[in-house]
Amino acid sequence: MKPSIHAGPPSGLLLVLMCCPLLGLIQSASDNGHPHLGDTDPERCMRHHFVETITHSIYKCNSKMVLLARCEGHCSHTTRSDPLISFSSVLKQPFKSTCSCCRPHTSKLKAVRLRCAGGSRITATYRYILACNCEECS
Repeated sequence: MKPSIHAGPPSGLLLVLMCCPLLGLIQSASDNGHPHLGDTDPERCMRHHFVETITHSIYKCNSKMVLLARCEGHCSHTTRSDPLISFSSVLKQPFKSTCSCCRPHTSKLKAVRLRCAGGSRITATYRYILACNCEECS
């Protein structure tokens, strides 16, 4: 497999495309902090917004709709398991596995107050995701 190298405009961007027909993978690289081709993949790991209704049925509170976010999508890293070499007949962990998962990178604590029967109020808290990243799975 021979990579094709394309030097773009004088912006200093260097794009390296490698196509592998068996896996259907396209990899790219860039310099100077410019986004690379993989950033345009609509199924990449990213934050997705959705609306959820928060209520408390026991205290009979008025419900409130809030905007939440979740991390969803695939990570460009390949999941892999490599055999480990040992000079002992017993291998506790015979393989070293590596994988990446789409996870929250930064979030902030948010709260919403619900008005309940009898004039009381109750506070519900949740984490609002600000950014997602591909991180090592645990």
